Amino acid sequence: MPELIEVEDAADPRLADYVRLRDVELRKSLEAERGLFIAEGEKVIRRAVTTGYPVRSVLTTRRWLPGLADVLGGARVYLVPEDVMAGIAGFAVHRGALASMARRELPDLKTLLTEPPGTARGTAGFDAAGAGPRRVLVLEDLVDHGNVGAIFRCAAALGVEAVVLSPRCADPLYRRSVKVSMGAVFAVPYARMYDWHHGLAELRDLGFRTLALTPAPAATPIDEVALGPRVALLLGSEGDGLSSRWLREADEAVRIPMSPQAMSLGVDSLNVVAAAAIACHGLMRGAPAGR
Repeated sequence: MPELIEVEDAADPRLADYVRLRDVELRKSLEAERGLFIAEGEKVIRRAVTTGYPVRSVLTTRRWLPGLADVLGGARVYLVPEDVMAGIAGFAVHRGALASMARRELPDLKTLLTEPPGTARGTAGFDAAGAGPRRVLVLEDLVDHGNVGAIFRCAAALGVEAVVLSPRCADPLYRRSVKVSMGAVFAVPYARMYDWHHGLAELRDLGFRTLALTPAPAATPIDEVALGPRVALLLGSEGDGLSSRWLREADEAVRIPMSPQAMSLGVDSLNVVAAAAIACHGLMRGAPAGR
């Protein structure tokens, strides 16, 4: 049974994990220092727990407790009045509960890309026959947490098996990313690429063909490109797109064809989330059997 603790004061130090949830810079430093992230709402909390993230504590009101009781085990649960809940969070918590979850250690890039798909960690070596993930997204400098969360949701829905983040990418476990993804950030394994300069060469050494998504007219339409057994699709930042270095070093530039009407209106590209969804669907063409 959960350990239930009644709290009446929003300034109670026991609630320190939940302070100023809208302050991005504060939350970045606080969550990194304490090794935690915040999950919001019954569905997201449930998904975090069932995928193996330990619960540090839960903050909720009495009316929302029954929906979570079966997954909380012996977790510490702070019960607060409705007005105190909103005061602590700084916004109305429409999904009824917040949970402070312990982060897990991320795999390094090689481990992520050489383990069997669907495992959190692995010891399997690279197998030319296809032991590791075969369809991967690589995000370069996407700094909007909502976009990162939405792309993880696209990846989970469309069969992408892993995500690689450049050093400056937003944190997938930041509260907004988790919320927008509806917990998909827990389902799709990911790692950070700390050596941005040589990152694409490392992907190539692991057997991946790298495709750079760009609106450039000279790029190959994504539904015509030769995919191969292992493909890493590169997506660039919301405004500037991929860096010139990655565009140069990718094996091939690919694009999502726009309709003639769109081109006449000056619309030559989609936002990064819409582009990711279409491109992820395109990656499934020619995917190896047994996915």
